[in-house]
Amino acid sequence: FGFVTADEGFHLTDDIFIPAKNCGGALTGDRVAIRVKKRDLIPKPDRKYHAEGSVCEIKQRGIETCCGTYFERGHTRRGAPVCRVRPDNPHFFFEIKVAAHPEAADGDKVLCKITDYGDQTRAPKGEILRVLGRAESLGANYEAVLLEHGIRTIFPEKAVYAAEKAAATPLSTSGRLDLRDSVIFTIDGADAKDLDDAISLEVTRDGYILGVHIADVSYYVRYGTPVDKEAFARGTSIYFTDKVVPMLPESNGACSLDAGTDKYALSALITLDHTGAITDCRIENTIIRSKVRGVYSEVNDLFRNHTHSPYYEKYKPVYKQLLSMYPLYKILAHRADARGVLELESAEAKFILNEEGMPVDIIRRSRGDAERPIEQFMLTANEAVARYMCMHQLPCVFRIHEAPDEDKLTAYKNFIHNAGLSILSLRQKKLTTASFAPILREAEEKGIARVVSRVTLRAQMKAKYSEKRADHFGLGLSYYCHFTSPIRRYPDLSVHRILKYALENGAGAAVSKYARFAKASAEASSDNELRAMTAERDIEDLYKVIYMQKEVGGIFDAVISSVTPFGLFCELENTCEGLIPLEKLGEGFSFNEAARTLGRGKTIYRLGQPMRVCITEANVLRRRIYMEPAEENLPQE
Repeated sequence: FGFVTADEGFHLTDDIFIPAKNCGGALTGDRVAIRVKKRDLIPKPDRKYHAEGSVCEIKQRGIETCCGTYFERGHTRRGAPVCRVRPDNPHFFFEIKVAAHPEAADGDKVLCKITDYGDQTRAPKGEILRVLGRAESLGANYEAVLLEHGIRTIFPEKAVYAAEKAAATPLSTSGRLDLRDSVIFTIDGADAKDLDDAISLEVTRDGYILGVHIADVSYYVRYGTPVDKEAFARGTSIYFTDKVVPMLPESNGACSLDAGTDKYALSALITLDHTGAITDCRIENTIIRSKVRGVYSEVNDLFRNHTHSPYYEKYKPVYKQLLSMYPLYKILAHRADARGVLELESAEAKFILNEEGMPVDIIRRSRGDAERPIEQFMLTANEAVARYMCMHQLPCVFRIHEAPDEDKLTAYKNFIHNAGLSILSLRQKKLTTASFAPILREAEEKGIARVVSRVTLRAQMKAKYSEKRADHFGLGLSYYCHFTSPIRRYPDLSVHRILKYALENGAGAAVSKYARFAKASAEASSDNELRAMTAERDIEDLYKVIYMQKEVGGIFDAVISSVTPFGLFCELENTCEGLIPLEKLGEGFSFNEAARTLGRGKTIYRLGQPMRVCITEANVLRRRIYMEPAEENLPQE
């Protein structure tokens, strides 16, 4: 069976259920025309889905190629091999007929082009475009993920040439505020290559002037050039376990705010009062010279040991500003807490790789004291710039986040209630971000913060980009955009481009030139972000599965992270998550959707419940870990 999401503006907002007999040969991702009977539009209490339909025409196929495993199924009467490709994507439940390939061996992963989609009586046909390697190898699966998601890894020659030519342009102070003598510095991870944000901080009688100086990427990446078109198509840099697929060619080093070198920047000079409220924001074209290339781990040591830190001499030129950072951060963090910003526990994984690039350990990624102030300053800059653009009535690519819809909220309330937590804060007339804070605090006290954070995150709508201003629910802000990372995100580059044009030509001219561009950028950026996030998650799952292969048969402590009608997902301390299929629990279990539990008699499995599990399989092709309850967890018969 399947579901169809209607086009925007159609009167059916819920997905339409398509029974198996009515799919008409349609596949996941296809664009279709469907028929829905009027009587099926009326909700029925005994039916889970609001509307059912049938596919009457396939307008456009969603995929032309897919990756899968090549294998031979015997021979024809004439002795020719019978060959098939089994797609990796579990939504594609068919096998594709292909001709034998001279370079493909049984069990290889291949890229296959579909030449005939077949129908309910005929299998699809295709041809092999590339042989990627053995089906279970890291390299073949890595490449397959990139191909499946359409990740562009090679820059067109025109884009590379344009980037190199732009990077060679000599710098000039003409038309720019010269801040090279100001105390400006960067703080990033030790392995960061592109340093696109720097800060300065001045303590005033009335509060602070926070300078957030961002690499002037839009100076080099001009609208409509080959490098801009490629950046628009990519939308974002994609960060995989051991490599980066950048949005811009490597010659963007001209933009990196390296210490001791003159660089162009677009600077937001933000005036804050003693309470951290934004009272003014100036946007300036600037030329800067970073005093220090700060590293988070070194600055954390400096915060702990001060002048006794081994890094004190390196940071001496900016030490006074570093000491002022933390009080301002605490003020801004207090404002965020008052808004009820969702501070959810993260289960972000950090992979330790050997010389061959294979995972040898997985640990939880943590943040230190130096990371938090920088994050808060970037958030403040994003808010200030969004306010500035609205005040000057400029087009903008806003970052918006809607409040949870009724269905998500109802399911969340049921879970919170069944977890023994109070839902009183969710009964307010107008739901705000702060409504979730009491629940997260109570969960922390009861030792179930991790699972409640996960469920709270799932209850939220997905943030997206829009040319129309709207609230950012998760941050509790009415004005928000992305301004701080134009090297790696196209919406930030778009905001820079609009701001710079307005500074030179006025707000009216910017509206005429960039209003339609802002809408197009927002739509493309949202799509590209989703694609990048899915690819990053798939690669992360691949590394986790490969790492856990050596642990098959091992017993681990875990926590139930998700309960479904087909089994339990359990998360280990190292963030690896696996599935316990329903049949591994025994017979007679039923799923309670409201409570999100699987139960049989007195045995009930629920979210957040600790379990001892045994790893039974680490399946590279499906990128999934399988488990079963350890003996002590099995219900008594």
